[in-house]
Amino acid sequence: MKNSFLVRTEKELETAGAALANTLVVPGAIVFLEGQLGSGKTTMCRGILRGFGYKGVVPSPTYTFVELYELAVQRLAHFDLYRLSSVNEVQTLGFRDYLDGETICLIEWPERGFEALPTPTIRISLEYRNLSRSIHIEKNISLSSHLR
Repeated sequence: MKNSFLVRTEKELETAGAALANTLVVPGAIVFLEGQLGSGKTTMCRGILRGFGYKGVVPSPTYTFVELYELAVQRLAHFDLYRLSSVNEVQTLGFRDYLDGETICLIEWPERGFEALPTPTIRISLEYRNLSRSIHIEKNISLSSHLR
């Protein structure tokens, strides 16, 4: 399944993320968020968290690499791989610990650790288009938590 649409504001981007949480994101999902710096990957993650009922601050985990959210209904791990210097560092983050079939993994900059990551169940690509953002969503059929 592939979908594409445009959003004009940060609020619309966050709302799109919340809608995804309610329709596509399921326990154990591996979600890749791709796009240039500042394209809205963290805002989309914030929306997904809002869709699961999270009300707090959603910082970019650029310096911590991972933020864990233990919600009443779901556990989410938000990764930002932008600062990785090698693919091997993915394993030092304890990534495999989150591949339990229940934890949703939101992964920004997956291309930095691509070889060490499982196949995504959802791929979200964000890009600037004039004064708006184009969102492309691709959902794979199978939920696979197996590493390549």
